[in-house]
Formats: sequence, C-alpha cells, structure tokens
Amino acid sequence: MKLLVVEDEDRIRESIKKGLELEGYAVDTAMDGEDGYASASADEYDAIILDVMMPGMNGFEVAKKLRIGGNHTPILMLTAKSQSKDIVEGLDTGADDYLPKPFDFDVLTARVRALLRRPTASNGTVYAVADLSLDTVTKHVERAGKELALSQKEYAILEYLLSNKNRVVSKNSIISHVWDFDADVLPNNVEVFINYLRAKIDKPFLTERPLIETVRGFGYTIKDDL
Repeated sequence: MKLLVVEDEDRIRESIKKGLELEGYAVDTAMDGEDGYASASADEYDAIILDVMMPGMNGFEVAKKLRIGGNHTPILMLTAKSQSKDIVEGLDTGADDYLPKPFDFDVLTARVRALLRRPTASNGTVYAVADLSLDTVTKHVERAGKELALSQKEYAILEYLLSNKNRVVSKNSIISHVWDFDADVLPNNVEVFINYLRAKIDKPFLTERPLIETVRGFGYTIKDDL
C-alpha cells in the first residue's frame, strides 16, 4: 500500500517515512500544504497523513480542497492542538481521523491500519480470487490452504492487482502505486517481480488455473472465475 506524508518539520517527516517503510508501506512525502495537495491530486494513495500546522496552505485547507475536488483518500490528521474545536474542524473539513502530537509511533501505525481496514466501495480487508486470499491487516497470503511467503514488493504488487481484479493495470500504474515517487524503477523491474510472483502463486499449483494474466501491450490482470 502507498501512503503520502505531508509534514513541514523535516525530522518528523523523515522519521514517519522511515518507520512506515519498515512496516512495508511505500511512502511519498511532501514538505508543505501546496506540495501535499499537488501530490495527492496527481497520484493515487491508500491513505494520507496530513499535518495541520503548516505555512501557506494548512492541513485543514488541504483536506477541504481535496474533498471538494472529489478525492476521498482516507486522511489521518496530525495536530499539535488537542482542543475539541480543532478536532471538530479537522473532521468537518474531511479528515477521517486525528492524532495529537507528540504521538507514539505504534499508535500512528495502528491508526493507519484502522483507516486502511475501513470498507471501500470495491473491497474490504480480505481480497479473494479463486482459492487465493490476501489479508491486508495480517499480511497473510495463502492459496489452496497453503501459506505463501512473499517479499514486501511481491506482496504490494499482488495486493494492487487484487484490489483491481478484473481490470488491466499497466506497468507504470504498478510502479506508481508500489514504489516511492523518487525510486529509480523501470518497467522491466515490474516484469521481474511479476515472474517472482508467478513462481509462488501459480507455478506450484499446476492443477489450478494461473491467476496472473498478461495482456500484451497493456499490462496485467487477475480475474474472478467467470
């Protein structure tokens, strides 16, 4: 899953980024409200961690502008203020949750997981196609009752394919969603990881149908049984 952290304090921003990356998330960062709004509008994220007190466009304004523009990405708002009026303003402008500073990092990651567990229009917390299932909370993946051990990138790609099942996703879309914005990744890298995935979720199960399909010239897809 891919997150955006919008925080003007360098130390806090980089600390959150590193910690979330250790948890297996792909993380982009923005250092102010204008940059954060531009990033959130230009790319697809599973959740946004948004500081309130920033110069220029503050967090309230970013959240409100995103919601007005039709962006419904879950937002966790970070605030140095814990007064009820600030909490109310944050929620009223479009935030889904708030966390007062200073905060414990374990609490932050728990809040992020809670946001990601909330049902969306397309899927819940467990994706399933045929006899393959992936739990986004426990990170448990299994096929035909057998647990599969995936690397972080393999897991992230499979999760993205499953969250877009029955749709074709391009290599560039996979790169955008799975890797950080500043990562030096080529389309060939996606092919390599797709091959790694096939070796784990398709090739060992010869009596079952292959799940990852290549749509030449377009990308990859995983389809439900029709």
